[in-house]
Amino acid sequence: MAATLENISQLERRLNISLPSQEIDSEVQTRLKQLARNVKMHGFRPGKVPLKVVAQQYEDQVRREVLGDALQKSFGDAVRAQNLKVAGYPRFEPKGELGSVAQVEFSATFEIYPEVTASDMSKVVIKRPLTTVSEAEVDKTLEIMRKQRATYSTVTRPAALGDKVTIDFVGKTDGKEFEGGKGDDFALTLGEGRFLKDFEKEVVGLSAGASKVFEIRFPEDYHGKELAGKTATFDVKLKQVSGAQLPPVDADFAKALGVADGNLETMRKEVRENLEREVKRRISARVKDQIMQALIDTTKVDVPKSLVELEIERMQGAAQQDLEARGLKGQNMQLPRDLFEQQAQRRVTLGLILAEVVKTHALQAKPEQVRAMVEEQAQSYEQPEQVVKWYYQSPERLREIESMVVEENVVTWAQATAQVEDKATDFDELMGNSK
Repeated sequence: MAATLENISQLERRLNISLPSQEIDSEVQTRLKQLARNVKMHGFRPGKVPLKVVAQQYEDQVRREVLGDALQKSFGDAVRAQNLKVAGYPRFEPKGELGSVAQVEFSATFEIYPEVTASDMSKVVIKRPLTTVSEAEVDKTLEIMRKQRATYSTVTRPAALGDKVTIDFVGKTDGKEFEGGKGDDFALTLGEGRFLKDFEKEVVGLSAGASKVFEIRFPEDYHGKELAGKTATFDVKLKQVSGAQLPPVDADFAKALGVADGNLETMRKEVRENLEREVKRRISARVKDQIMQALIDTTKVDVPKSLVELEIERMQGAAQQDLEARGLKGQNMQLPRDLFEQQAQRRVTLGLILAEVVKTHALQAKPEQVRAMVEEQAQSYEQPEQVVKWYYQSPERLREIESMVVEENVVTWAQATAQVEDKATDFDELMGNSK
């Protein structure tokens, strides 16, 4: 076997491989003889099929297998000899005819992993949100929980925000009904945001039996492109108004939230602790997002196209499985690659940078760190010990935890290296609540 290497670009390489035809032919004959000992063919006893007959039926297949094995071995040997780190899969192509020649020649085109220099985070400024959970936040959360457990009964007054109404409606653009613009006995909770705010605003104040015709202009960025920027006329009839009755904050309410003895102080304490955990999680997520973006911004790296393609394929497959899990199986929806390209590029870039940072600063996940995170994940379940056992029964699940630990190690290292500034942040802004 002989192999020569060409540099095509910064990351792309071509390995030219020559294999002696005699060695290929010899291995083909050896495998055909082995096959003849066991092959079953009509008209012959097992092990008694003439080699010539076996060759007539199987030689092409066996030759492809031999060539494939020889190429993989030759490629692996050459890559190790050149000390190359291959990214993705090589593309093998024959050079010339594969007939009766002394040498069988192939080329293998592939990409290598880039050289990555670990980022300098010393000049990076990280804004860390600073938020406290007050009694007001506990009260707001309890109010949301009350609304989630509201019951409704028919009222005779005009509709107000928070009411559940039943309506018939017809929407038209340019005098014609549009798709999805008609509903009969449609239930709508005013203020939930299921419809455009301007639509709900027109319904507020109507009483049961009343009708109203009004115009609504759809936003330019409306998700239905055929309606974006257009003005529609709606004819609405309000059929019923139901007002909400919120449950009182009492022992029964506390029990409904999982406080066994119905103690209100215990309930407030648990709500506060849950909010504090969520605040901590969101602060960590924001800091992590800034650090990951800073790593990308401060590191120049050439990204192998093959790795991006593999990530796009992986993301397409995951998205397809998600669609099928949602009951869309059988629709054969091939999601376009450009839907995932930008995110795949980012993921691969970040993966290459993180790998170098972890190696340079020895930030690998330690067994005790993995165990601690597994136990932390398990605490939100009724039987934590069973969840811990479940994680340790699967190498794949443990690898996911290890990846999370490594990211935490990188975040900890980056915060110790970068300039971190605390920034007072409103609770609702941190939680993404609209005021």
